[in-house]
Amino acid sequence: MEFQDTRNLLTRRCFFGKSALGLGAAALGSLMSDDLQAADSVGLPGLPHFAPTAKRVIYLFQSGGPSQIELFDYKPRLKELLRTDLPDSVRKGQRLTEMSAGQASFPVAPSMFDFKQHGQSGAWISDLMPHLAGVADELCFVKSMYTEQINHDPAVTFFQTGFQLAGRPSIGSWLAYGLGSENRDLPAFVVMISQGSGNPNDQPLAERQWGSGFLPTTYQGIKFRSIGDPVLYLSNPEGFSSQARRRFIDDVGRLNQLQLQEFGDPEISTRIAQYEMAYRMQASVPDLTDLSSEPDSTFDLYGEDARRPGSFAANCLLARRLAERDVRFIQLFHRGWDQHSNLPKQIPGQAKDVDQACAGLITDLKQRGMLEDTLVVWGGEFGRTVYSQGKLTADNYGRDHHPRCFTIFMAGGGIKPGISYGETDDYSYNIVDNPVHVHDLHATILHTLGVDHTKLTYKFQGRNFRLTDVHGNVVEALLA
Repeated sequence: MEFQDTRNLLTRRCFFGKSALGLGAAALGSLMSDDLQAADSVGLPGLPHFAPTAKRVIYLFQSGGPSQIELFDYKPRLKELLRTDLPDSVRKGQRLTEMSAGQASFPVAPSMFDFKQHGQSGAWISDLMPHLAGVADELCFVKSMYTEQINHDPAVTFFQTGFQLAGRPSIGSWLAYGLGSENRDLPAFVVMISQGSGNPNDQPLAERQWGSGFLPTTYQGIKFRSIGDPVLYLSNPEGFSSQARRRFIDDVGRLNQLQLQEFGDPEISTRIAQYEMAYRMQASVPDLTDLSSEPDSTFDLYGEDARRPGSFAANCLLARRLAERDVRFIQLFHRGWDQHSNLPKQIPGQAKDVDQACAGLITDLKQRGMLEDTLVVWGGEFGRTVYSQGKLTADNYGRDHHPRCFTIFMAGGGIKPGISYGETDDYSYNIVDNPVHVHDLHATILHTLGVDHTKLTYKFQGRNFRLTDVHGNVVEALLA
């Protein structure tokens, strides 16, 4: 049997195939320096395509679908329309979720919260967000966002990957692949998750939302945890010294190099890089996550909740520290925005979770001279309906998913501050001016980083894929 296996391995096809792979891997290795393990940090030749206005992105993703009607899209006429049925001329036969499609009526529910204008820009901001109101002139509101998905998982997937079905690279992975990293001791793409107080049982998040899809896995997001090691298995086991770990990684690396020369599998190269990155992170991550050096003024800025590991505020502070260390893409997911019922009772706490921390982050970045080259993005996967899901009472209502229009905001990184772009109708149900699609947002984010979204591609299964698929336009009006 062993003799037959040996004969099979010595066929001409096997010999030339294995020789080509081996020679290719050997040639690749000879072209790389002793920083082979950090080769992914270089990025692609020719990128950025043009001078960027942003070096990094902090994406504050509000998972669950924040209600634009309660937060940023002020609609005073709705008080006159209380309890009236949403007109067919407004709804226009648009699809509904199964949760409200069977309702006999669709009563209009005005927001129970007050709005005021703030800053020289005169931005309308809800009283639920008093700290963000204080930085209104730094914010660029996009009130005419729309998406194609009406359910959470595919809608989040669409925002992260530009496609509604799982399997494509997330935006952070695309940027790690295209632009690489400026810090060899930390990943180019870091993810942190917090649970909001609005809806403790909100929709779960799949780890593929920050996955690399068909890109090599070295470009996937690295999730930082709030309990124990920030990254799994970062600490050495008891009785296992750092020197022993170094020898272990070197030995495993040599074995993996032999496998790489034998098979030419890029995932083996990824594994080598991940071992090396993990070793370097043993020194860089504890320093990053140790907040003891932060003065009390920092916690006055972000809020006392920033002292609690795993909170959104603490993650915002860590995001600033990651940005200082030139991590390319930092994504915070904050769950709890899915208010199908009890919205007036749930959303105040949810808004309080993020209000001071977001304003503190923007203020902190500006004070440090970092806001000008750091793009901050805030928003969820869709908005909420103007009509009440379920029973509308004098002090309670809920809102269903609404992909037709919702609000996000951006700040810094070459985005025009102090403006509101786009407009919705009196019901905040349809866009009446300057619609912005998910692909347009992605194209604009990439543009601030000096990337032409049509040219950042990866060939997979015979086709050149990109984040924006075959769509998307840069929204020039949002650029400073």
